[in-house]
Amino acid sequence: MRTTIMYIEGKDDGLTGQGRIGRVRFSKTGKTIYYQDRELQSLKGFGFKANYFDVENRYGYWVSNCRKDGQDTLYPGVIEIDEDVREEYWLNIRELPEKISLTSFRSEGKYSRRKPQPEKPNRPAAGARR
Repeated sequence: MRTTIMYIEGKDDGLTGQGRIGRVRFSKTGKTIYYQDRELQSLKGFGFKANYFDVENRYGYWVSNCRKDGQDTLYPGVIEIDEDVREEYWLNIRELPEKISLTSFRSEGKYSRRKPQPEKPNRPAAGARR
């Protein structure tokens, strides 16, 4: 089975959950991922903030490739790194050898960097008379 290091976030509490960096194994078809003792099946695009679910307890998970900048979470949170991938993660994915001893880090999240949109001027509705 093919393996790779990925970001895995449990969604059993709703939009956010515990984020981890760990090694996953893929089934031959790639529709099932195995992580630790979990068997995660693809939601095939039908999940809300989740793309896989645990076949045993039906909890949702977000599984994605690790980002080089470490901002894997949607919202700010702490990401734990599994011990068996820690060195490989810091050296090969993040390319930050000085952080090789860290077992967790804080992600600011995708949505924490949103810039406010400028207000649009009020315009009369189409066909409205002045």
